[in-house]
Amino acid sequence: MTEVLFAENRTQSDLWIADTTGGAVRALTSTSKNERHPRWSPDGKWIAFESNRVGDDYQVFVLPADGGEARQVTSLATGATSPVWSAQGNQIAFVSEVFPEFSEKPFAEADKLNREKLDAREKSKVKAHIATQLLYRHWDSWVEDKRQQLFVVAVQDGAAVGEPRNVTPGENDAVPTSDTFSAGDEFAFSPDGKFLAFTAPPLPTRTQAWSTNHDIWLVDLATLQRRRLTSAPGAEGYPRFSPDGKSLAYRAQERSGFEADRWELKVLDLATGQSRRLTQTWDRSAEAFVWAPDGRKLYFTAEDAGVEPVWSLDVQGGAAPTRITSGGGVIGSLSITADGGVLAFTQASATRPAEVAAMNLAGAADAVAPRLLSHANDARLAGIAMNRLESVTVAGAGGTPVQMWLLKPPGFDPAKKYPLVFWVHGGPQGAWMDAWSTRWNPQIWAAQGYVLALPNPRGSTGFGQKFTDEISRDWGGKVYTDLMACMDWLEKQPFIDAKRAAAAGASYGGYMMNWFQGHTDRFRTLITHCGVFNLSSMYGTTEEVWFDEWEHGIPWETADADKFSPHKFAAAFKTPNLIIHNEHDFRVPINQGMELFTTLQRRGVPSKLIMFPDEGHWVLKPQNSELWHKEIFAWLAEYLK
Repeated sequence: MTEVLFAENRTQSDLWIADTTGGAVRALTSTSKNERHPRWSPDGKWIAFESNRVGDDYQVFVLPADGGEARQVTSLATGATSPVWSAQGNQIAFVSEVFPEFSEKPFAEADKLNREKLDAREKSKVKAHIATQLLYRHWDSWVEDKRQQLFVVAVQDGAAVGEPRNVTPGENDAVPTSDTFSAGDEFAFSPDGKFLAFTAPPLPTRTQAWSTNHDIWLVDLATLQRRRLTSAPGAEGYPRFSPDGKSLAYRAQERSGFEADRWELKVLDLATGQSRRLTQTWDRSAEAFVWAPDGRKLYFTAEDAGVEPVWSLDVQGGAAPTRITSGGGVIGSLSITADGGVLAFTQASATRPAEVAAMNLAGAADAVAPRLLSHANDARLAGIAMNRLESVTVAGAGGTPVQMWLLKPPGFDPAKKYPLVFWVHGGPQGAWMDAWSTRWNPQIWAAQGYVLALPNPRGSTGFGQKFTDEISRDWGGKVYTDLMACMDWLEKQPFIDAKRAAAAGASYGGYMMNWFQGHTDRFRTLITHCGVFNLSSMYGTTEEVWFDEWEHGIPWETADADKFSPHKFAAAFKTPNLIIHNEHDFRVPINQGMELFTTLQRRGVPSKLIMFPDEGHWVLKPQNSELWHKEIFAWLAEYLK
């Protein structure tokens, strides 16, 4: 569970335990540092987790499940994260970001060389970044020449036995460098503990900036010999062995270079090397999954029209997945008991932050309603008035149905007229979900007295792959028509004051604010957070260029690659605009916000630029978040009230 320490401008997470029958909940850790990523040992006696309680780096610790002090298992110079147990409980695999030139050396020597190189960098008064290839930075951090590799350490009675071993040495990473292609732990032990399956990014490493061809590999832990198990052109990952060890289930995309291609579920026969497609005809994208202990089913989550329920799938049959949870909200972090009787997960909605829940799996029925196990936010939510999201459907471009969420302010009076705030989501392949967020939370905005509209236009996920695809190479086309159709519907509602409307968005949503600048005057003001402004300069400064190449084309090969670039329409800019951008945003670099601000100022358009020097694509630090909200709400009040 994570708590906000506002005075320290940070968050802190501790481990808790809940009885799956709905009984007591208690804390397992209570240090001043972070404990996270807990994983049960197969016998249920130990919990492995990662923590930065000793030094600045995260290391792996093991905690007795029945009480007692945590024991440190690793002390690598390069840290250790994401512990995963072998089925026998005598090994833990984990990730460490090391310098690859030392990775083939014996552990003690390699760890010493890693530490010396890190110390030299820290002590040097020269802080230059030197790059010889892409990717040299990612999201909000400098990658440079380190690689995320897998280590295995033997454990007994909660203590390490001998030194860890780097089981994936060499020049490449052993887990995806982009969380876009990760569904969680991207590696798994075979049931006999002799092999480790893992997801590796493309080679040569320089191509990882423009290729998404991740493959699944198998490493023999005795010999360190590796074998590639998949070789399709798209991304494949999240390998999970069947309980009998004969098969490997995984997620797969068909198209390379496209982050939002549909994720299918597949099963690979390890003896024959043949793969079967389990969800080939099912038009939704599978997220993380777990095997039923008898090996007959997979349980997984997948977005569906703005919600994310749990689905079950018969591994042998050809039937489509069956939805086994009802209602709204978003479910994630699935785990299943050893006997297959209980499925546990997190559950959130637009009116409630994530809590831990569980449901009984009753044979073929799989239909027992989930029950909440934790109530961490009950006291905080008590007395706070919040309305539920309402779903409406609007005819978009070509008459295609477009789903939109509507949120009315607390104490809503249908006889009154309210100002409107119109959100556009990022991605662009994403969706507004019936979910809770600490960043863009519609409840906080509605509490200011606004009606919130959250449309899911072309490009949105959870509405079929064709709908998702129809934004690529068309950023200001059908999606813009969809959004304007939603505004047409909203302006006809008797409780909305159409003359007091604002729009806001981040990332692609910020792009659309900039597109609105040159194409519509129906908003009194716009709020652009980390939005794309100039597609030409964006290509040369972003990190994962495969994204721009798929969405717009390679600039020197595509004549109209900047066809939908907002900067080309600056002569029409006239709407007051609040701009927020962050210096550590390497996905949409800060020059995008600066270019927009310069343009607006030069044109005499009322505008304000807020730059956070210590944030990436999102504003995460509590005090920064407070300022972010205060500035936005003051800006909205100036133009809408």
